[in-house]
Amino acid sequence: MSDSAPPDSRPPDSPPESTPLAPSDQAPSSPDRSRLGPAVWVTAACFIGLCASYGWASVAASSVAANLTLAVFQISMISIVIWQACEPFADAAQYLGEQWRIPSSVRGATLDAIASSLPELFTGLFFILYAMSTSVLEPGDRSDLHAGEGFGATIATCAGSAVYNMILIPAFCGIAIALTRHRKPVIEIHRTVITRDGFWFLVCEVVLVAFLFSKQLSWHLAAILLGLYLVYLVWLWVDARKYRLARTVAVQTLQSIDQPCEQQIGEALSNGGINPTPSLVDYVGRELRNNGDGEEEEGDDEVDSAGMLFGRIQIPLRPSISYSLLVGSTAITAIACYWLVEVTVSIASSLDIPVFFVAVIVAAAASSVPDTLLSIGAAKRGDDDGAVSNAFGSNIFDICICLSVPLIAGIALNGGQPIDLLVDGRPMPGLFGLQVLLLTLTAITLGILSHRLQLTMRKSLVLVALYLVFIGYAVLGSLGF
Repeated sequence: MSDSAPPDSRPPDSPPESTPLAPSDQAPSSPDRSRLGPAVWVTAACFIGLCASYGWASVAASSVAANLTLAVFQISMISIVIWQACEPFADAAQYLGEQWRIPSSVRGATLDAIASSLPELFTGLFFILYAMSTSVLEPGDRSDLHAGEGFGATIATCAGSAVYNMILIPAFCGIAIALTRHRKPVIEIHRTVITRDGFWFLVCEVVLVAFLFSKQLSWHLAAILLGLYLVYLVWLWVDARKYRLARTVAVQTLQSIDQPCEQQIGEALSNGGINPTPSLVDYVGRELRNNGDGEEEEGDDEVDSAGMLFGRIQIPLRPSISYSLLVGSTAITAIACYWLVEVTVSIASSLDIPVFFVAVIVAAAASSVPDTLLSIGAAKRGDDDGAVSNAFGSNIFDICICLSVPLIAGIALNGGQPIDLLVDGRPMPGLFGLQVLLLTLTAITLGILSHRLQLTMRKSLVLVALYLVFIGYAVLGSLGF
């Protein structure tokens, strides 16, 4: 497991305090102010554009250009609202994860993944509710709309988000690191992330694809997906327990050394079977300097406050405040996702295409904004494991939870009857192609990430090209090809 160890790439004489990814990258003040300044201006521009396009659409209600322009600015604002709602959620979740002593790879696959996957969950639920209460999900003003069409949009959102997370998030992380981390411009991927998170995502994906070949979906699929996620959580718990034991032994070994250097810390962690990421090496060094009093796990992102409104407001975190932030952020995310469903339906109606193809791109991308920002932030802090495992963990959560919960809701609203996947007696348009692409792109992406367990700029560009292939499928499908 020492093949991804980074200590050799750093000067051996540099003290623990001067590691390039340590305190300066963790301090939220100066980096956030310089980085988030443009974000505030972009948000202001989007809001002005939203107001102007709303006025245009009000005057020219029948204009397709006006309606699409309004939809573009709405999606931009929705993405910003989801981003800002999920940021304090993620900070609170990471704080609680540190209180519960969870290692970063497990935290990325669970707490971070759940924090960034709430939009997909709410979007799926609202598509089901929308399908049961309106007749505009498909062009033609139909009055006999059933839950299957809403669940089809849910599948498109979750599957599209899974493709986005699996391909674009690692690609964006690789590009960001190649451009900013000149000392080591590659993403190091620990083998556990591929063999554990990648394997489980593939298993969940195969189960989903197999069920989608049937004409109806019953509660059995939801039960199996929920069971798979429970087994996955148990596996993560076992890994976290092994990690804590191995890390305790490594720290005890290092305590016998007077002021160990980074290389010695990395070697001790590697000997214990732990991937010595730069952030972990830095945290262990700080813990040793504190005479081993710290009990937190990987303090690569020592969150003691939650940022709101582009980091301008910092809320000190305590357990009670953290739980309140989780509830408040969840409520705001739910409102934004309902708005996203309305906009997705509006675009489908304006272009006279099935909502399935709009959801697979628009709803999926808008709901994946938190995943992208969380992973890029983790990669910049040196937490390469957390960045990649968050993407896979989000996908597992999307398939197991964000599909099973809306399916259960749809069956309940459908009088306990299974959800019919046929539209006018024929298979749902685009569903079979999505199944094939999902499996194919997953296999290719896992192969790219497994090669030398590194993600370079060149590999990142290849991943971006793969996503363009996926976009091409959605566009051609919406045109009837």
